[in-house]
Amino acid sequence: MPSDDATRSLSDEVVELARSLPGGLRRLTVRSGDSAIEVEWATEDQPAGEGSGALHRAPVGRDTGPEADGPAVPDDVVAVPAPLVGTFYIAPSPDADPFVRVGDAVEAGQTLGIVEAMKLMNPIVADEPGVVTEVLVGDAESVEYGQVLMYLRPTGAGQ
Repeated sequence: MPSDDATRSLSDEVVELARSLPGGLRRLTVRSGDSAIEVEWATEDQPAGEGSGALHRAPVGRDTGPEADGPAVPDDVVAVPAPLVGTFYIAPSPDADPFVRVGDAVEAGQTLGIVEAMKLMNPIVADEPGVVTEVLVGDAESVEYGQVLMYLRPTGAGQ
């Protein structure tokens, strides 16, 4: 088991690394037992410390990324963007079922996928309940910051 000094040193190094990265840091968790580090960034629309920032309203009739020549995105869906550059995983392990599929109902706080960056697994969670309408990124594909991973249609929202 790591000593308190080693844990403190690791924590200090992680905080220093996080401060050197671009964007507002929303949450940083460092655990000692079995070592786990979680980093969550605020979205560019949302200052650090306000909500998880996992969801953005999709712009109506606007380009939404590399597939912009496709149909316009309806105004009743929410885009789920990648919070950082990394590798997107739709399932917790290669032999596991995906976190979500098209048509699945999701609850606020439910994990939709993972973006791995620098050996850190960053969960992508739903900010509000909804139904997955489209998954745009395949398993183990590289993603860019802000790239839309999937769309959700919020449930219970007066849209």
